[in-house]
Amino acid sequence: MFTLEQIESAHSKVKSGADFPKYIQEIKEIGVLAFETWVKDSHTKYFGTNGFVIKSQPKYEDLSLADTSNKDQFIHYLKIHQKGETDYFTFCNHCAETGIEKWIVDLDQMTCTYFDQSGNEILVEMIPTL
Repeated sequence: MFTLEQIESAHSKVKSGADFPKYIQEIKEIGVLAFETWVKDSHTKYFGTNGFVIKSQPKYEDLSLADTSNKDQFIHYLKIHQKGETDYFTFCNHCAETGIEKWIVDLDQMTCTYFDQSGNEILVEMIPTL
């Protein structure tokens, strides 16, 4: 089964949202089926076969999340991040500012779904394949 070290090695190559599809392909190859990332501190749960789960440590101090989501502003921030115009921490701050609590990536369906603090789906995106 995969390790946090393998995932962190793959993630270290990500400089912006433009690198995300390569990262997804690399962790998919080591057996990650899905993951859930929490914006407040970027801790992530990674899911594998047969109920295998590992959890990363927080990556930064807790961010304060907006109480209500702003989908249009979030989509704007996401688009500029995907173009490589912002780094990961800036993107996480933008998520917090626009009320995004977490995202879940499904590597089988190749989707990334963003949720607000009430558990509402704000956006479902298809992950580009290489």
